[in-house]
Amino acid sequence: MQSSVSPSQPRKYKVQLDVPFSDQKPGTSGLRKSVKQFQSPNYLESFIEATLVTLPGVQGGTLVLGGDGRYGNLHAIDVILRMCAAHGLKKIITTVDGILSTPAASHLIRKNNAIGAIILSASHNSGGPDGDFGVKINGPNGGPGLESLTNRIYDATKTLKEFNIIEFPPLSLNSIGNFGIGSMEVQVIDGVEDYINLMQNIFDFDQISSFISSDFLIAFDALNAVTGPYAKRLFEDLLGAPAGTVRNGIPLEDFGGCHPDPNLTYAKDLADLLLSGNHYSFGAACDGDGDRNMILGRKCFVNPSDSLAVLTANANYVPAYSAGLSGVARSMPTSAAVDVVAKNLGISCYETPTGWKFFGNLLDSDQITLCGEESFGTGSSHVREKDGLWAVLFWLQILAAKKCSVSEVMANHWSRFGRHYYSRHDYEAISSEIAHDLYRNLESKLPSLIGRSFGGSNISHTDNFSYHDPVDNSITEGQGLRILLNDGSRVILRLSGTGTKGATLRVYLERYVAPNGVLQQDPQKALSDLITDIDSLAQITSRTGMKAPTVIT
Repeated sequence: MQSSVSPSQPRKYKVQLDVPFSDQKPGTSGLRKSVKQFQSPNYLESFIEATLVTLPGVQGGTLVLGGDGRYGNLHAIDVILRMCAAHGLKKIITTVDGILSTPAASHLIRKNNAIGAIILSASHNSGGPDGDFGVKINGPNGGPGLESLTNRIYDATKTLKEFNIIEFPPLSLNSIGNFGIGSMEVQVIDGVEDYINLMQNIFDFDQISSFISSDFLIAFDALNAVTGPYAKRLFEDLLGAPAGTVRNGIPLEDFGGCHPDPNLTYAKDLADLLLSGNHYSFGAACDGDGDRNMILGRKCFVNPSDSLAVLTANANYVPAYSAGLSGVARSMPTSAAVDVVAKNLGISCYETPTGWKFFGNLLDSDQITLCGEESFGTGSSHVREKDGLWAVLFWLQILAAKKCSVSEVMANHWSRFGRHYYSRHDYEAISSEIAHDLYRNLESKLPSLIGRSFGGSNISHTDNFSYHDPVDNSITEGQGLRILLNDGSRVILRLSGTGTKGATLRVYLERYVAPNGVLQQDPQKALSDLITDIDSLAQITSRTGMKAPTVIT
């Protein structure tokens, strides 16, 4: 353990800004831009200054700080530490090498009664000098900053004239220790153990360990991102999986060329191991900052929407949830598979806009226990973020309790609840002008579509989804174009703001087959009528020039 005493009065100074910070409002995923944008003069400093003059409790408060290890992580931590000291923070909790997953950060906020966290990540976006960087602000409940906070931060950036910083040499973060920058304490912790302890209080590690030691070989791909150290400690050290179970387990600044997005396209090597081979029984991957997950069995891919439904249906096998669930929530684009389970269990099911902050309100008021999004994110009341490794452990707990395979779990689930064929088609890096024109054109058609034949059924309802929050009574509008059919099928279109180049058009397709219905092997074939008709109606191919989606999940 290291210990260092800072000079009694390090020099504090102000830097004048020749050009005011000007950018779009950060979303719930924070400010996410290219590395080159963040390297422009005073860009990072301006956003951090606006945050520190806005975030409640900064003077004398405790803040959590860390990131996913991508290019620029340590430099940004150094800048932020010195700016926090200049703003009167009492204590910063950071981690060895600055490596901290988003769910682990959420836990540290809650455990230490911190005012929030600054999390340095662009999530599942690529890294390296030519990749992306991001800054995300979390609040005191451990979840993403509320829109009211991000609005105030944005307003502050528009009038910023200077930023405050302390002159101080960079701290070494290569081991546990306590340091001082002026009157501010910097505590460098392990970063992994607190999270591991939390998982041990939720799951039965002995049961999982016994199961995977009985000819149940698992493979986990960390994609050279933040979950590597956590996964090695969990799977190899504590659960007894063989060395090498964790692949790409060392966080790298450019993720080793990997795109840290856990889906069938970007985690193809892992998918090939499970879907084409017979050696492994279970596979999983997490994204850049550790909040997303992909679950695979032997010759079986688990759709994220189905995963939430399976976790809900089998929560009684997990010690922390054995007393029952208070409720469950899903984002609007997520399939209604969990709705069927919730009805069967007699618990409430909420449909929210995309964005974890909406789940946070429901979690904080104890109206739900589990929640999830179709974009490979699931979580529970243990933190206020989606949590990739938690979901992987949840699946292993179910398999250990049932002593069966992933494909058997899915077959039994569909036999009991029916199957929601579901897929998301992403059209990435479209010209923003083309994407928004396409979207507005379809929205203008919605009122005239009622009763029209579509995808083998008739359209019963169309809208641009809005949400009334039952906790704070806020109204959130314009969350996605919905086309609902008489047979329970749905098509949804949204524009995503998580990329840094152009716009991403997301098309969500869903068809429900009841328990006694005829099931098909290929979801894309089951959805083929919907795929054809939405392409024709929205003119996706003709307007974008793209003959196929960039990513299909």
